[in-house]
Amino acid sequence: MRLRTLLDTDGLGLRLLGGEDELDRTVRGVMTTALRDPSRYLSGGELVLTELAWWHGPQDSETFVRLLTGAGVAGLAAGEAALGNIPEDLVLACARHRLPLFAVSVDVAFASITEHVVRQVSGERAGDLAAVVDRQRRLMSSGPAGGGPDGVLDLLGSDLDLRAWVLSTTGREIAGASGHPLPAGTGTELAGEHLAASRTARPAPHRTLTGDRTYSLFPIRSGDGSEDIRTSLLSDWFLAVEADAGDWPGERLDLLQGVTQLIAAERGRRDAALTVRRALAQEVLELVQAGAPPAEVAARLRAAAPVLVPGLGTAPHWQVVVARVDWAGGDVPGGPVAQALLEESLVDPTDRVAVAHSGDEAVALVPLSPAPSLDHSDSSELHADSLLATLRAPLTRGLADDGRLTIGVSATVHSADGLRGALEEARHARRVAAARSGLVCVSGHEELASHVLLLPFVPDDVRRAFTARLLDPLRAYDRRHRAELIPTLEAFLECDGSWTRCATRLHVHVNTLRYRVGRIEQLTGRDLSRLEDKLDFFLALRMS
Repeated sequence: MRLRTLLDTDGLGLRLLGGEDELDRTVRGVMTTALRDPSRYLSGGELVLTELAWWHGPQDSETFVRLLTGAGVAGLAAGEAALGNIPEDLVLACARHRLPLFAVSVDVAFASITEHVVRQVSGERAGDLAAVVDRQRRLMSSGPAGGGPDGVLDLLGSDLDLRAWVLSTTGREIAGASGHPLPAGTGTELAGEHLAASRTARPAPHRTLTGDRTYSLFPIRSGDGSEDIRTSLLSDWFLAVEADAGDWPGERLDLLQGVTQLIAAERGRRDAALTVRRALAQEVLELVQAGAPPAEVAARLRAAAPVLVPGLGTAPHWQVVVARVDWAGGDVPGGPVAQALLEESLVDPTDRVAVAHSGDEAVALVPLSPAPSLDHSDSSELHADSLLATLRAPLTRGLADDGRLTIGVSATVHSADGLRGALEEARHARRVAAARSGLVCVSGHEELASHVLLLPFVPDDVRRAFTARLLDPLRAYDRRHRAELIPTLEAFLECDGSWTRCATRLHVHVNTLRYRVGRIEQLTGRDLSRLEDKLDFFLALRMS
């Protein structure tokens, strides 16, 4: 495809600013960048798209254009949205270096241009598969003749006999061929394999055997390749194809790579739609953190309702979820990573979640439809244990040995008055989760009303001394005599000191139980008929 063809394509919003004599250059790819020096990510022949975030003055244009020219790009297209117009010094620099320059109208998204270029270039590379690629304009359009990712996956099935799915990093099915759902649990397994392969930098596609089927996994990257992979790893999508791509010809691999780029463009459109939602969440979060009067917070939420809770009709209840991602070395900011992860993982039960981030922490406002049940509970309420079950298995493989995810979930509050308390509750719950072991830890509000809240914050040396004083004599006795004093103590406390129930549980005579409890009291100097001593033993067992 040539630059002249792009310029003549209706709907792309390109206006030529210079380089008319160079319009026969061949376009071999497309790249969007905000970097001052993107040259190391260019291989030549690309159409470079930029919103001019790198431009701070006339001196920047000459350097940028010289780097692009040295990399052998086909042309440069600059968006007018950020600055209102294209700087004259950029026009002059492109003219000096004979680099074709286009202006992109504010009404045209870069994703649309990317989609068009990828579709055309992939079609030229695919040879006999060109007919499939040529139909992708319809697939990725938003009109009734389109179909988005589901449409392109249907075509892969009908034209190439390939079953494929777009999955999130938690294994959630985002899109799939009609009539072919993934077997239960397969999505989670594939997500773990994808994350593990990405962390070890294995070349894509990643092939894996799950059950009795072979799948090839193609990453769908959200960035331009310049970022540390950890910035998007936990929220990027991937394409799972039920086939072994190991012996595929280059043309078919090129086609699938083109499909991933088209789906990435669709992901970009969806992410762009989150911009307003994120801004509203940020405003509400700042009001709540600043201690604004509840009436002011409520007024802001009412104004934001058409975006946050469209069509709900009644004032929602709310939950707050706080998440933090920590990477070893601290060189990757955790806040944006946690924000993208919450947006991706909290789409069920609602896709109305609004997420903001501050520092290394992300905060999600989760609106819930008020339940009509008699007990006033919200059937769609988020629970820490179910969230942990969804996230732990796949994300642990992505976090590997240098990352950690901790999440806290608040109780449901029924109005804006409770949001500040819910935020603090979620933060406390996250700190409880952070005090536990494991790469993925989630804690809920229900744990804040028990001793569980206190135990994680006991200093390690105090914990060790306390448990050793009470339990070490019993452990030593058990080792020497092959007795079962520790299990007996645990059962006795769980049975609330009931001799009959405890003896039944342990399958021993009551007299045997009395002998063992007496031995425990003798070795420790404690009295298990006293509440204080029972409590001490209970805490020692929990902390050990």
